[in-house]
Amino acid sequence: MPINKLKAFLDVERIQYVVISHSPAFTAQQVAASAHVKGRELAKTVMVKIDGRLIMAVLPASQKVDLERLREAASAEQVELASEREFRDRFPDCDLGAMPPFGNLYGLRVWVDQALTKDEEIVFNAGTHEQVARMHYADFARLVRPTVGSFGAPRDNPRVPR
Repeated sequence: MPINKLKAFLDVERIQYVVISHSPAFTAQQVAASAHVKGRELAKTVMVKIDGRLIMAVLPASQKVDLERLREAASAEQVELASEREFRDRFPDCDLGAMPPFGNLYGLRVWVDQALTKDEEIVFNAGTHEQVARMHYADFARLVRPTVGSFGAPRDNPRVPR
């Protein structure tokens, strides 16, 4: 079961969290609806390459990654979306596209959009297309030590997930 690695880590760290099961969902907005969470409250993980290095960009499900803003925030020369083939093998215990934003468990840096830091809790995919986890944002930040920046932007069409 994909969530075992995450649960084991959170349990060892004595973190309070809740796992919420929902009907299968494959886009961030579908996950939010299935889990009864507002899109702006669900954190989605987008795989990005910053100057060729794979990272996790975490932002509200209701937004998309503004690659230019992320490039500026990272003081990078190039930022681009990663293709599935570039990262699928990094997450053998997760359903593709349902990776939790714990890059520290997979040897990856994590960038978090500042909009998520304003919430007391963070809700995110827990490694499957049928489960999310909810925990205190402060605990998430302490464990993951993400870099915080402003790189989220409104989606052009709210019906088109990104």
